[in-house]
Amino acid sequence: MASEADLTLRCRRLLPMPNSPEQEGMMGDRGIRERHITTNGKMEVEQIISRKLHLKRAAEHLKSNLMKQLDSHVNDFMDCLIEESGCLEPAPVLLSDKESRKLSKQSRTPASQGKVFMTRRSLLDELFEVNHIRTIYHMFIALLILFIFSTLVVDFIDEGRLVLDFDLLVFAFGQLPLVVCTWLCMFVSVLVVPYSLFHLWASRYQTCSHPALWSGLLGSGFMLYQGLGLGFLPTSVVLRNGLPPASRFIIIMEQVRLMMKVHSFIRENVPRVLSAPKDKTNSLVLPQLTQYLYFLFAPTLIYRDHYPRNPFIRWSYVATKFSQVLGCLFYAYYVFVRLCIPQFRSISMQLFDLRAMVLCVFNSILPGVLVLFLAFFAFLHCWLNAFAEMLRFGDRKFYKDWWNSTSFANYYRTWNVVVHDWLYYYVYRDFLWVTEKRFRTGAMLFVFTVSAVVHEYILAICFGFFYPVLFCLFMCFGMMFNFILHDRRKGPIWNIIMWTSLFLGQGVIICLYSQEWYAQRYCPIQEPSFLDLLRPRSWTCHLTKPHAEHSGRS
Repeated sequence: MASEADLTLRCRRLLPMPNSPEQEGMMGDRGIRERHITTNGKMEVEQIISRKLHLKRAAEHLKSNLMKQLDSHVNDFMDCLIEESGCLEPAPVLLSDKESRKLSKQSRTPASQGKVFMTRRSLLDELFEVNHIRTIYHMFIALLILFIFSTLVVDFIDEGRLVLDFDLLVFAFGQLPLVVCTWLCMFVSVLVVPYSLFHLWASRYQTCSHPALWSGLLGSGFMLYQGLGLGFLPTSVVLRNGLPPASRFIIIMEQVRLMMKVHSFIRENVPRVLSAPKDKTNSLVLPQLTQYLYFLFAPTLIYRDHYPRNPFIRWSYVATKFSQVLGCLFYAYYVFVRLCIPQFRSISMQLFDLRAMVLCVFNSILPGVLVLFLAFFAFLHCWLNAFAEMLRFGDRKFYKDWWNSTSFANYYRTWNVVVHDWLYYYVYRDFLWVTEKRFRTGAMLFVFTVSAVVHEYILAICFGFFYPVLFCLFMCFGMMFNFILHDRRKGPIWNIIMWTSLFLGQGVIICLYSQEWYAQRYCPIQEPSFLDLLRPRSWTCHLTKPHAEHSGRS
């Protein structure tokens, strides 16, 4: 098709020629045809230009979406790359066996090869900006409203009035003044004792005549404080005063958290003193008390002198997160009131019955899953983000997309990143350092054992009885699924299998621990022997009806 410029040039060539009448008529007809062609050419050119503009806009829109997605993927990739860079080994150097053993014994993992902190938001904060994801959050709020409404209606029908006493919460959080005093004593001791011991050791380590003896002496004092001051004393306060479950959880969880933080502080700073040259001891910069104090409140278990900080505090964000924590607390209250307590309070206490146990487990799956979601959202998202915002703590990666896991190995790494980092750097990697990287499977088994023992210790102290359900699930099924459902398992079917196993495990935990809780109250033993403390009471208690004094909600 001829362009507009070619058509114009042809018309100009035709105009100056002398014309006869016949030629003028012919030229007139030709001019009309040329003008018609020119007009059509202009229209087609305009259409092409408009199409080009439309395609250009579409291409720019597509480019912007692709760049956003690419930027998101690149950021995730770089985050993973930076985190994994500490695990990369240097290029092999040809050394003799004696030299390599000596080097591995002398080397310690410096802080620069550990976790790298960077400014980033929590995943749910980003996902809640999408309307489709926020709708799921609204669905949970609607379910809470229905729980509240159904409870009020049932209480009004049964009692003839609205019951708003929240007796279960009052019972669970009893003796709060004692809890606060115990926590203050724990925190002050953690602030003073480990920091003073470390500075005393570091100030004289390079100058004393017997550094090994000096280290052993103060190291023994530190271990004694960890075992007695943070370990035995808070536990004895909990047991002797008969604190209710939620109050026990506050003290025991804080006990474990502070012990992990103190270990991280010592573990990260001792190598700095050991690796400092003797002639430059005076130039060694030790952590300041303000840095240590900030770490005790920071939502991380890995010590650093400095963390990435946000420029300002959003107090509205802090208020929102704490209100969500309070909402989750009431949500859990209504879950237990509506779904758990009626089932286990009226269940007939009898010896082990397979049919009743199967029904109990499957009836406990829904409340177990709701409690799992509430615990994750309340603590790992709301509570940690609220403290991070108040401290302007920049790295909000407290969890990853654990709900997309296709393996239990990935689920364990992404469910609670804060605890996983501590276990990875101070249990797994230090175990490999001690064994010279010979027993990687043993290191993983050791991590599972430590995690299972600590979890079972928390539940045993908080519930007031020993029933190692969670320990068995960790050490047996958890470890087995860690090898079977490994990282090479991909595809939606494995995610379904992971969720099915998780739901079933939550049902087992809620069912067995609830049965044992009521069995301890329906069948008390006045002077229990050591064997009675180890044997689950629900295996021998066979009352047909609950005692009258236990007919309340708790």
